[in-house]
Amino acid sequence: MPFWELQRQLGIDVDRWLLRQSMPQPYSKAGACHAFEREWVECGHGLGQTRARRECQPEYEDFMECMHRTKLAMRLKTILEQRDKMIKEGKYTPPDYHKGKEESRP
Repeated sequence: MPFWELQRQLGIDVDRWLLRQSMPQPYSKAGACHAFEREWVECGHGLGQTRARRECQPEYEDFMECMHRTKLAMRLKTILEQRDKMIKEGKYTPPDYHKGKEESRP
């Protein structure tokens, strides 16, 4: 309630639970996913929950990817599986430093 500034008077910060990246960060720098969260909130502002879910789906997906990195993990898993397959077929030999062997020192 901005009119009464109830949150400030009671000493609570509800925004901390609602918005992850928008709350005060150490050294006053914005969080890593702050821009994605801001786009998602601005897109859904004033639309209502049902309409916002439909119309702001790309912004929400971008924000969740920034927070959890699920697409990045799936991509990395695919790359590693392809590398293992190529090693098994003999088409690729990883360098010694990828095998855990130390480099020879002079």
